[in-house]
Amino acid sequence: MSRPAPSPVYTLRGASGAFNALHFSCHEGDTPLLFSGSGKGVIHLWNLNNRRTERIIEGHSGSSVIWVNTLHSADTLISQGRDMRVCLWNLSQGRSELMDSLSTESVGFCQCSLLETGQKTCLLAFAGQQTEELKIVELSSKALLCSLIPDSKLGMVMCVKLWQPQSGRGPLLLAGYEDGSLLLWDITQRSILSQTKVHLEPIMCLTFDPESRRGISASSENKLFSWILDGQNNLLLRDCVTLTNPGVSQLSIRGDGKLLASAGWDHRDPRQRLLAAGSKDQRISLWSIYNEVPDTG
Repeated sequence: MSRPAPSPVYTLRGASGAFNALHFSCHEGDTPLLFSGSGKGVIHLWNLNNRRTERIIEGHSGSSVIWVNTLHSADTLISQGRDMRVCLWNLSQGRSELMDSLSTESVGFCQCSLLETGQKTCLLAFAGQQTEELKIVELSSKALLCSLIPDSKLGMVMCVKLWQPQSGRGPLLLAGYEDGSLLLWDITQRSILSQTKVHLEPIMCLTFDPESRRGISASSENKLFSWILDGQNNLLLRDCVTLTNPGVSQLSIRGDGKLLASAGWDHRDPRQRLLAAGSKDQRISLWSIYNEVPDTG
């Protein structure tokens, strides 16, 4: 028999809407923060020391916030809303100022992906206005680096992941599409390096560990699929795990590559040191889990 799920260490309350996005910001010497985005367009900054809201930002005209992240440090926040805008916020010295914004022109639910390539240089990938279109911009200048559209009809872009290979090649991008296909793009060459059909349903989420070159993807099905990139950047399917119930909305691999967390539509998630889960009940629950997975191999 499987062990029962542990109880959360504590629960954050006080928001007025369902949570759609969470992001930890824990830098040495700084107060550990948790950023949350709600279905009512509100961003909360939670102080994890006193477990209270530090600041509240309302910046997407009441539209759902579907992604939040921080740049360089906790002083700059980036958020994406269903108002088709990505916003940059100055949080230094207690501020909550809107510094800049850009339009994605996409009505879908695809979350942006951010890659910091230098001290002040960041690339941002997001779904474009056309059905299969992906755009990559240099964030500070908003200059369009490329627009990626596959030759075949794959449906909407559902999820993306920008990453920098250790080999020195330019940034690569993994994208999951509505027809269940997974593509690996070379941004510099604007070309597809590899393509494979993974799921029978739209790929709802994916995560990737650049060190092991292994990724996981999920859909509305009751299956998680794992895949790898070989030395020639070919996508190769590996394992399939059958879940008790169908539907997964988020996946995350722990920093050491030994633990995977999945957020299911059935309100369950496998239990890094602290795991946060937000839901429609307007609460964020946090679990403390073991720091290391014993090496059994």
